[in-house]
Amino acid sequence: MKWMVTGGAGFIGSTLVRRLLSKLDDSVINVDKITYASAPESLAGLEEEPRYIFSRQDICDRAAIDSLLAEHQPDAVFHLAAETHVDRSIDAPGGFVATNVVGTFTLLDSAAHYWRSMPPAARDRFRFVHVSTDEVFGPAQIGETFTLESPYRPSSPYAASKAAADHLARAWSTTFGLPLIVTHCSNNFGSFQHPEKLIPRTIVRCLEGKPIPIFGDGAQQRDWLYVDDHVAGIAAAADAGLIGSSYMFATGVTRSNNEVVHAVCGLLDELSPESRHRPHHDLISHVPDRPGHDFRYAIDPGGSQKELGWTPAVSFAAGLRDTVLWYLGNHPWWRKRLDNLG
Repeated sequence: MKWMVTGGAGFIGSTLVRRLLSKLDDSVINVDKITYASAPESLAGLEEEPRYIFSRQDICDRAAIDSLLAEHQPDAVFHLAAETHVDRSIDAPGGFVATNVVGTFTLLDSAAHYWRSMPPAARDRFRFVHVSTDEVFGPAQIGETFTLESPYRPSSPYAASKAAADHLARAWSTTFGLPLIVTHCSNNFGSFQHPEKLIPRTIVRCLEGKPIPIFGDGAQQRDWLYVDDHVAGIAAAADAGLIGSSYMFATGVTRSNNEVVHAVCGLLDELSPESRHRPHHDLISHVPDRPGHDFRYAIDPGGSQKELGWTPAVSFAAGLRDTVLWYLGNHPWWRKRLDNLG
């Protein structure tokens, strides 16, 4: 199979690229414009791999996307390119609308034209896998779990831009026949995640001895999914998912932000016994809550488990330990990201 991955230099995208290339008969065209959040180092060593092609392009550039599809003729597209940080979407929503909405439209329309031009057998094989988020469903009440029948109620500009992208994707499927699969995931974590996100931010703040900000009382709940498990689900959806279907990937267990941050602090107490900042939980500082902060997200992965045979392979505890160890061993990588933020 020849795959095109948009956003393949990002945190989740780069993990997917590495997984796809683990199959010796598969090849990947990675399309990424390289933003502050990209992690191209996660793809180090692939430059000489003949099955891997990188193209630095913006998905909003229709001519560039048309050209890439025509030249490389992929069998399927994984669409992961997106602006994702909720706090940034509150401060500057325009970029989220440009990439997540206009960029998705551009990619969908280009892919639909490309798909219609394919020979019948290739057209039957083609898949467009649109990767979304649990945040499009808005806040879940305690005890509530969203399913694929749940209505969309996005709260933040980020969630609204992803909801708009989902609706565009389904419209291109319904109206133009584009063979579409949609996936939704819970919060991801793992190595190479930008240190503006909660878990890596907590790790690097501990290492630097700086205050660890937690919004509000920290009781907000999220379901944390190890990134390798998420991309295993995306790949399974492309391989075995039904056209027109959607799949949810989550662990089914929610944890409060307080719980997660204290777990990170406890691991660093153990793994950095020489740290001058122990106990690291003393660095925690509660700050005013952000606008429109959803209290809880929870989605039901039962359909993915039943239809795709997917289940998370990595526990939260094991994944978190591996993640903390990775950041402990990769100081130059995260230091560079923090320096670039100014």
